[in-house]
Amino acid sequence: MTADPAGYDCTQSKRGDGWQVILAREPKKILAKLPADLRRRILTELHGLERDPRPAGCKKLTGVDFYRVRVGDWRITYRIEEDRLLVLVLEIAPRGGAYRNLAKRDA
Repeated sequence: MTADPAGYDCTQSKRGDGWQVILAREPKKILAKLPADLRRRILTELHGLERDPRPAGCKKLTGVDFYRVRVGDWRITYRIEEDRLLVLVLEIAPRGGAYRNLAKRDA
């Protein structure tokens, strides 16, 4: 991972023509604190977003331009920037705590 001046950490796609997944600072902190098996499952899903930012089972959230995917009882919330081939991960949270602070991020 490489650091971005805006406080994001970048995960580069292995393929030159794939999507780039960028984790905001808070999701990166949460990911580092998770148990290894859950972290591995979430990272697998994040790498999958490099190939397809709208995989089977993803949902577009109502009222905001965000998407989410499920990993067990956890949610990954992200925004897609089509023109730049970016997937911006805004939140990694358990089901009960997901989506609470997303309205202020829809800028």
